[in-house]
Amino acid sequence: MYQTAFLTFLKTELPENTSIIEAVATALDISYDAAHRRVSLKSKFSLDETIVLSKYYNLSLDRLFETTSAEFVTIEKTKHIENEAELQYYFEDSYNSLVPLLKQKNSSILYSAKDIPLFYNLNGDALSRFKYYVWLKLLNPELATKSFENFAPSSALIEAGKRLGSLYSNLNTQEVWDITSINSTLKQIHFYFEAGQVATETALHFCDLLKKLIETIAAKLVNTDLEFKMYYNELHLMNNNVLVNTPNAQMLYVPFTLLSYYKTSDKHTCKEAEAFLRKQLQNSKLLNTTGEKERNTFFNKIYAKINALKKLIEATQVLDFE
Repeated sequence: MYQTAFLTFLKTELPENTSIIEAVATALDISYDAAHRRVSLKSKFSLDETIVLSKYYNLSLDRLFETTSAEFVTIEKTKHIENEAELQYYFEDSYNSLVPLLKQKNSSILYSAKDIPLFYNLNGDALSRFKYYVWLKLLNPELATKSFENFAPSSALIEAGKRLGSLYSNLNTQEVWDITSINSTLKQIHFYFEAGQVATETALHFCDLLKKLIETIAAKLVNTDLEFKMYYNELHLMNNNVLVNTPNAQMLYVPFTLLSYYKTSDKHTCKEAEAFLRKQLQNSKLLNTTGEKERNTFFNKIYAKINALKKLIEATQVLDFE
């Protein structure tokens, strides 16, 4: 019985005008005759063949065999990160996961930005190296006492990050922000400055780079050559979920630790996530089309936060009584 259900489900998931015999033969790398025997139920699919087909066509095994309700989905998670080599692998694996999706025409990304989107922190400058420092210190106890000035990420790690970040440059992108989306970066700068692991001049430089990054993002709003939309939402808490849309599929990325995430292409789950994110957009201000006053008010609040941190750092230096 499951063989029939499997074939029925597979037929519904294939692009229109695609031969199921050809699809099976291609995915399993078998002859048309062998594929025909399986499609006509003269031969049974092995468990391994079922898994190969489900992966090849992004099918959820739970939904495929109808052994669970719609409340259960099959997910994939990234590997745990504890050192620089694993962080580099994380960048490379994320790149390889996204490239096949984003290369498709009319693909897009919808990003619920609890923090500054990850892709903006991968350009190789001092601020991005500081983010690597923060992530690795929180994940690797061996770096607990190392200062930023003594932290030197490998060129391979920096290049892997830049490669992943470059995917985001010219995409059709929608980001949902709040004024608080910048808070974690500000807190990290302040924390490690106060802990004595980031020098005063370095911390001030981070603030300048952060302001420059926000200015770059603000400039994208008036660049008509870019398919970029930025929304300001005061009602909902963001969660750093990322939904990738393509003409033939969707992929949802959900964070579960500092950097690691779950991902699923389950259609029911992706549609539910998309519906929720679209509701967020309906309750948000599209900064691309709001008046200049409202747009400037949003960014001025963010610049004020950065300037406040700079003044705090400078005041600490002036009031150093020792």
